[in-house]
Amino acid sequence: MGTNVEIWDCGDSEVVGKKSVALLLRRDQLLYDIRNCCYVEGHIMTESPDEVRHTVQDVGEEGNVDRVTRVLDLAHADIVERLYPFTEREIRNEVIIDRLREKKLYAVMMNVPEGFSQTTVNLLGKLVHELLVYTAVCDWLSITNPPKADVWRSKAEAALARIKEVKDSRRGHRRIRPHWL
Repeated sequence: MGTNVEIWDCGDSEVVGKKSVALLLRRDQLLYDIRNCCYVEGHIMTESPDEVRHTVQDVGEEGNVDRVTRVLDLAHADIVERLYPFTEREIRNEVIIDRLREKKLYAVMMNVPEGFSQTTVNLLGKLVHELLVYTAVCDWLSITNPPKADVWRSKAEAALARIKEVKDSRRGHRRIRPHWL
C-alpha cells in the first residue's frame, strides 16, 4: 500500500544551526489503517449482532468519515503543538475558520538541530502516524463500541509518551552525573 510517512529534507532552516524537515502523512494511508483496525475490531465481535459489528466497521463510510476527519485534524494540531519547539512558527493566519475540509496531507514542519539523526526523524514520523490512527480509532470506538475505546486510548497514550521521550532525548536534556560518582 506504499509508505505511511514521507520525510522531506527541506534544507537549511532560516534559523542558524537548524535544519528544516517535513513529515508528510498521507490521508489515504491514515484512513487505510483506521479502516483496517476498525474492520478487525468489528470482525472479532462474534457475540454482537451484525448490525453492531457493521457500525464499528463502517468508519470510512460517507458521513462517518467526517467525524474521522475532525479527529485527525485535532490530533494533527495537537501533535504539532506537542513537538514544540521543533514546530514553532510565526502566526500567518490571524483568522481560523472551523470548516470541514479533507486534507490530502497532514504536514509536520520541524526545525531540528543540524546534528539531528535521520533515524530519529524516521521514528518520529512513524510514531506520529500511529498516534493519529490510534486517536481516530479510539474516538470511533468510543461511539460504536465503548468498552474497546480504552484499549486504543492506551495505545495512543503509549505512542505519545514515546514521542515525548524521543523529542526530549534529542533536545540536549541530558542528566549530568555528579562528579563524585
